[in-house]
Amino acid sequence: MEQPDNSSTQVLDEKTDEKTDETTSRAKRRVKQGRVASNKMEKTIVVVAETRVRHPVYGKIVRKSTRFKAHDERNEANIGDVVRIAECRPMSREKRWRLLEIVERAK
Repeated sequence: MEQPDNSSTQVLDEKTDEKTDETTSRAKRRVKQGRVASNKMEKTIVVVAETRVRHPVYGKIVRKSTRFKAHDERNEANIGDVVRIAECRPMSREKRWRLLEIVERAK
């Protein structure tokens, strides 16, 4: 019995100490958490992610929000849910995120 040839180059990743293939390595995908603002489209949700930044001149903490369209394959997220989304390939003109998990259901 011959064993399969495993000639792919293995590299030790410094951050996680795991072995990864050089040919399949890619950048780490960004993950964001936010609240679902709309689920009226089929298989798409709108997620609002809020960030707090300090005003450059006055120093006051200001809330800024960004809206992301995310792919929801099973249409399981509802308005008001807190969800986690991850960056992915472009699925449409504006949709570049996908739903990872529902962190907390709306009350």
